[in-house]
Amino acid sequence: MDAPARPGASRDSRRGWLPHPAISIVLVCFWLLLQNEFSLGHLLLGLALGLLVPRLTAGLWPMPPRIRSYRKAGAYLLLVLWDIAIANVTVARLVLFRRSSRLRMRWVVVPLELVAPEAIAVFAATITLTPGTVSCDLSADGRCLLVHCLDAGDADAAARAMKDRYEVRLKEIFG
Repeated sequence: MDAPARPGASRDSRRGWLPHPAISIVLVCFWLLLQNEFSLGHLLLGLALGLLVPRLTAGLWPMPPRIRSYRKAGAYLLLVLWDIAIANVTVARLVLFRRSSRLRMRWVVVPLELVAPEAIAVFAATITLTPGTVSCDLSADGRCLLVHCLDAGDADAAARAMKDRYEVRLKEIFG
């Protein structure tokens, strides 16, 4: 029989020596990419960082986000990468070939149905990573996101497009 967890203990603090396996893998991969060459020493140092950093910061992560479908999260990542590539071309075309006076810059208020802080953060980051849009502010109650759009004809249509493209998928991923 397992010993009962102490009151206030998070699920992460009971996971032992590897509280965040995904973060560990990402840290090792990024460390190796930053080194520009592969060696056993770089791999060992990356593994040490991948084990120590998540362990030392486990207390800062009270509960890991609840992800319903990793398959849908992977599909979302591919969608965002595709959208970033397409938006880069679109923004380059706007900047190079359209006069700034003809750009339809808008502030757009996007009402949120997402409630999980992680899902809202991913939504805001997605908008900011996509060239031509920047998420600027989250309302105090967490129900609206203020977004600046470089070229949007209609603010309501731009908000609806962001919700339909990203928020719907994030609701499926995070619940």
